[in-house]
Amino acid sequence: MSEVQDYYIYALKDPRRSPAQPFYIGKGVGSRRFDHLKAGDGSEKTRRIREIQDEGFDVIVSVLVDNLTESQALRLEAELIAAFGTFDTGGILLNKVLPTGLGKKSRHGLNIPSGVKEKAQIGLGLIKEAVLELAQANPKGITNSETASVLGLRSDYGGGSKDYLSYSILGLLMRDGKIRRVPGTRRHVATVK
Repeated sequence: MSEVQDYYIYALKDPRRSPAQPFYIGKGVGSRRFDHLKAGDGSEKTRRIREIQDEGFDVIVSVLVDNLTESQALRLEAELIAAFGTFDTGGILLNKVLPTGLGKKSRHGLNIPSGVKEKAQIGLGLIKEAVLELAQANPKGITNSETASVLGLRSDYGGGSKDYLSYSILGLLMRDGKIRRVPGTRRHVATVK
């Protein structure tokens, strides 16, 4: 069975410049590209959208590529974000792919190819969404071991930290206030529905 090709890559562009400059790149299906115009999340992207609208302009919503599989869309989205760069890394996009405080330090002399941080953070975002959905679907909670096993996040490396990745993801979601640990247990429950 072939993968469904209903994903697309879109850009939100600021019409106050000529040519209109992209300030956000995303992937989606259906009407996803318009969701940003309706709901505000307090982000810099939302502030930019409101600023454009308050000045009497409409944000330009452009589909850049369509008829993509999800994996093709993920890869292209990561490549475009890496190419344009995020505002936090000296680029022009307001995508928030690097969580606050992460990715700022590196070992002296470590070569960091352009775009690798963005790709890693996009992947991290998808894993966090999957873990949160798993927690939301299980109101009695999920353990780290269950999370690692069910989502295929368990390492087969010979060391003793086979579930370290899923444990880190649960920790990040707890830091974000989206999951909490049930006192006296190893179970984690979603705090958001």
